[in-house]
Amino acid sequence: MSDQPNVVDLGRLIPFTIDGEEYEAADLSQRAADLLKLAGRDPAAFDLGEIEGKDRLRTRKFRDDEVVEIRKDARFVSIRQSAPVA
Repeated sequence: MSDQPNVVDLGRLIPFTIDGEEYEAADLSQRAADLLKLAGRDPAAFDLGEIEGKDRLRTRKFRDDEVVEIRKDARFVSIRQSAPVA
């Protein structure tokens, strides 16, 4: 079980994706920054978003310290905070 507050251990793995890569987690709730680190992204440079909906897609963006509820087959994306312009 995680030492993070408000994190629940279900005892089974929940499938989800980040940037199209498949992951599994035993914790139903994790901090957005921890999910970014799992995907190899620096939370200082990226935000976590979740793609919601089927016909009308929308992205919900999370703060690094925000606890994210992971649902089966959830789709997360990393969102670059800023990019240099040429």
